[in-house]
Amino acid sequence: MNASARRQGTKNPPVTFNTFDASLSASYELDFWGLAQDNMRAARNSARAATYARDVVALTTAANVANTYFTVLSLRERISIAKKNIEAAKRILAITQAKVTNGVSSNLELAQQTAILAGVEAQIPALEEQEREERYALAILLGRVPEGFDVDANTLEGIAAPPVEPGLPSALLQRRPDIAQAEAQLFAAHANLDAARAAFLPAIGLTGSGGYSAGQIANLISPSNLAWSIGASLLQTIFDGGRLTSQRDLAKAQEVELVAAYRSAVLNALADVESALGGGSSLAERERLTTVQVDNAAEAFRISELQYREGVVDLLTVLQAQQTLFSSQDTLVQVKLARLQVGVALYRALGGGWTVAVDADMPTRNDFIPIPDFTDLPVGNPF
Repeated sequence: MNASARRQGTKNPPVTFNTFDASLSASYELDFWGLAQDNMRAARNSARAATYARDVVALTTAANVANTYFTVLSLRERISIAKKNIEAAKRILAITQAKVTNGVSSNLELAQQTAILAGVEAQIPALEEQEREERYALAILLGRVPEGFDVDANTLEGIAAPPVEPGLPSALLQRRPDIAQAEAQLFAAHANLDAARAAFLPAIGLTGSGGYSAGQIANLISPSNLAWSIGASLLQTIFDGGRLTSQRDLAKAQEVELVAAYRSAVLNALADVESALGGGSSLAERERLTTVQVDNAAEAFRISELQYREGVVDLLTVLQAQQTLFSSQDTLVQVKLARLQVGVALYRALGGGWTVAVDADMPTRNDFIPIPDFTDLPVGNPF
């Protein structure tokens, strides 16, 4: 809207007069070739890609929190196993000390058992340091101050990942934010290419104005002083030094690049799911067999300790049984940790769960317009 007041005059003859104007003008550029719509689609899908990028960070953080939490519990359980092994070693050391005192055993057996006890005790500080570092890492992931941070649980017992059978529908991969991000970026690149094509076409504009013009402000708003105009314009770039052609080629190259990125994201997602499923199956069998090993090793150690007390077996047999039990118990905890972490990997591979969430802003296949090949066309001519 414009308003003006002017005072003018002439020298011959000497005349002075006033002019008052009030007008309203508007212009509109027709999106006849869809340029504005293509730019809007590109911006919308770029925004969706940024949202999915945020979801990738959130999913990665959640997986790291779970893995770190499980690691803390596994280290605490390993520390507990080591302390129980120390208690068993001290019992055997006491028996050996009594036998040496009574002249039944030599100082060699006493030195061997003392060395075994010291070696097991030396493992505790290292495990405690690892547990402390993992606990501090968990605090940082949760946005907490590491000092004084703690968790209540001390063992992996009772924690199990939901069972998932092979043959999951590929539609579950729609949950993965990295695939959705790659797809949104591809939609945005396609829209940018459409916009680059439309930029070659002429711009059509409409203009209109209306208002009043009078010599006296009192007569300004009068039907007789009404003035208006309308018009149309057509703007076509004739020479731009190859700018539009270069922009089109760049948009097309970016789309080709993002097609490859999208394909890579899908293939990697399928590989992640298959690896997690296969790893979960093999670790479940390994956990079952290791549990059998632990049960039998515990029974063997119990019997060997009784027989050593009675003088039926030597110290070497007891030490071997003790080492087998301790190693199998420690291995079982690490297998349980690996199985839980595979469950987290499967959760992450499926994009955060086992249900498919529908994105209301997801473009339809109708948004994909076949792109003609411009390779054989002369420079400066898009069609």
